[in-house]
Parts: sequence; structure tokens; C-alpha cells
Amino acid sequence: MGDPHAVVVGAGIGGLAAALALRRHGWRVTVLERAAHPRELGTGLTLMANALRGLDALGLGAAVRRDGAPDTPGGLRSRSGRWLSRIEGADLHRALGTTALGIHRTALHRLLRGALPPGALRGDAEVVDVDPDAPSVTCRRDGTTEVLAADLVVGADGVHSTLRRRLWPALPPPAYSGSTAWRAAISWPAPVATAVTWGAGREFGTVPLGDGRLYWYAADVAPPGGREPDELAAVRERFGDWHEPIPALLAATPAEAVLRTDLLHLATPLPSYVRGRVALLGDAAHAMTPHLGQGAGQAIEDAVVLGFVCAGGPTDLAAALAAYDRQRRPRSQTVARAALRTARYGQQLRNPVALALRDTAIRLTPSRAALHGMARYADWRPPG
Repeated sequence: MGDPHAVVVGAGIGGLAAALALRRHGWRVTVLERAAHPRELGTGLTLMANALRGLDALGLGAAVRRDGAPDTPGGLRSRSGRWLSRIEGADLHRALGTTALGIHRTALHRLLRGALPPGALRGDAEVVDVDPDAPSVTCRRDGTTEVLAADLVVGADGVHSTLRRRLWPALPPPAYSGSTAWRAAISWPAPVATAVTWGAGREFGTVPLGDGRLYWYAADVAPPGGREPDELAAVRERFGDWHEPIPALLAATPAEAVLRTDLLHLATPLPSYVRGRVALLGDAAHAMTPHLGQGAGQAIEDAVVLGFVCAGGPTDLAAALAAYDRQRRPRSQTVARAALRTARYGQQLRNPVALALRDTAIRLTPSRAALHGMARYADWRPPG
């Protein structure tokens, strides 16, 4: 009969991680990706301890650590540059057993993609329907429509998931969080802290990437769908008078490197991550705002757990997928809610009195308590 076969829809970080996790537990995988070629997104990621442990479980932890930058001392600042809270990488390592790491999204994607066998990833394949009972997916590829049967279908097709829409048609679409963000990865060899700066309704963050580049992001409360002829100029207008090195970073950024994205989240949580023999993961299951830096980490956790519970193959897949939903839905939805709260009381807060009270409370919070609050969402270990 051969190995059990899984079709993974979506070749983002979560989809590729799921394919690798299933392969490690005896599954043959086919990954379908709508894009014809891998997209070279100029953005970075912070991988917390949970994400790094998940990548260790996939056999990629050492390679990721070689390509990324260990977390530098950093923390939270006001727009004037005053430190509100400091976090040392060594303290994070003592609390969790491993530090955080910054890495270019393209570098991580390349490592995941390269670990798949030749032919497993099929590009230019747009999935238009799914049958959760067969299970099978219908896709358009090379001008023709094809139906792929499998023992398991994994929906990792992102925030605007086709599979989620097909399986839960009454669920509201992802909602705008109230913030829009700009992002860029630039050449910047000088040391910069991994830090977040808060202003009134605004946030600016920096993450060293370990390859002579630095990732910066900026967020502002704004109406959805906004676009500017020069997005870099829009960032300078909002953040150009903030503390150094923010103005210098913006001066070193090519205009064409800046990406603008409205921050969406799944405001109505899914009642289950499983329907028949289809399992959703990553943004398809629990799209969240990036304010805790946990989007990729939760997708990697999903993938590792899915591979583990499906180690027995299709014999008792219903029980395996029920275990996946039971283990992953409460935790990932809790993290998603916490990310939204962090946005509300952090980047999106604008009332001057509330801002002053918040900043004072943060300054008076002992560093150990602040570290505990930061680390609790990253305190996860793979099963097995």
C-alpha cells in the first residue's frame, strides 16, 4: 500500500513545517502552493524558544541558528529613547533554556523548502475546493483542473484561507485589527538592540538578522486599505523625530524595500481546527496580530504536534486529529487573544493619561516579572 499520503495546501512556514513533521513520522507529502515561485519577502522574524524547539524537532534547529542572529540585549523604550524595561538575552536563556533569534523570513523559508524531497512542492497550484470526507483537494494547475486524493489534507493557506472558507462558510472573514504596518530588511552592520519603542498609537521595532542586515517594522493606528505614493516618506513623517537609531535606519532604507500591510486577525475563533480528515494550522486556523512575535512560532508548534499525533498513519486518524485539535486550539487561541490585548494596551494606546500610567507601571515592574510575562508564551516543548 505504501506510505500514507498527505496533501498540504500552502507553502508558507507552517505548511512546509507540517510537511517536514509528517515526513519524519512516515508520511509521503505533496505541498501545493498558489505562487509559481517562492516569494522573496524582505522581512524578518523573531523566533522565540518555542519556535526554536519546534525547529529542533524538525531537524533544522542547528541550521537556523547558523543563519540567524542570537537575541541581543534589548527591551522596551519610549519614543524619546528612555528605557522602560530591559531584557538581557542571558536572562531569557536562563528562563527558557534558549534565547530568541532573529532571522530573515526568506532564509527560514529556504531552509524549510530545502529539507523537502525533490518534487514534493508543486507551485502554480491554486486550490479552489476541498472534500473533508474523501479527503481530496481540487486545484488549478498549468491551465487544467486536477483532483488530488489523500489520506490527510492540511490547510496551511494563510490568513485568507480557501480551505477555512470552504469548511466554515458562516465564519466571518479576518478582521482589521486597527493597525497598519510597514516593514523592511536593510543592510546595517552596526550593533542594534532587539527592541520595541512605543509612542501614542505607534510602535517601532528592530531585529538584527545575523547576515549583516537588520529588520525594522513600524505600526500606526490608521484606517484600513491606506496607501501612499511613497510609503517610506509616510514612515518618516510618523517616526522621523523618534530616538536614534530610528531616523538613521529610515535614512538607510531604499524606498522600494518598504512593505505596507494591514494587520488582520481571526476575530471569531474557529470552533475546531479539524473537519473530517482536514486539519488547519497557522494563520488559516488562528491568524493573530504580530504584537507578541508568535505567528510563526504557533504555526511551527501546530506542525510539530500534527506530525506527532499522526505518527500512526491513517489507521485511527480521527482520534489523532481530535488530539491535535485538543492540544493546539486552546493554546494558540489564548496566544492570539494575548497578542490582541498587547496591541490594545501597547501600540494602539493613545490617551495621554493612560500612556503615562502605563509607562510608569512598566518602569516600576521588576525585570524578573517582566521577563516572566514575556516568556510564558514561549514556554513550550515538543511532544514525545
